[in-house]
Amino acid sequence: MNHYETVFILNPVLSETQVKETVKKFEDFLISKGAEFVAKEDWGLKKLAYPIQNKKSGFYHLFEFTVAGEAIEPFELEFRRDERIMRYLTVKLDKHAIEWAEKRRKKLKEKA
Repeated sequence: MNHYETVFILNPVLSETQVKETVKKFEDFLISKGAEFVAKEDWGLKKLAYPIQNKKSGFYHLFEFTVAGEAIEPFELEFRRDERIMRYLTVKLDKHAIEWAEKRRKKLKEKA
């Protein structure tokens, strides 16, 4: 089981229920592949650094999870097939990145 982090941007014209449905779709997909979630974050509507598909903002979401490496390719294929997804990035975390992510989550909890 490898540790991964995926950030994806959803189209800003989607309604709140459509955003939730899309996020749930990808959560269920990972769970069906045997993934265990470490953290899920909704960063909300944010301005993009540059326009994507003539849009200047998007709904950002972060998944941090552990799963076997074979599940990543079909997971990213689902992102490419879904027109609601504007961009995505999945990275495999090494031990230093895992520590950093834990510190970041701890800091966020203290702020809340």
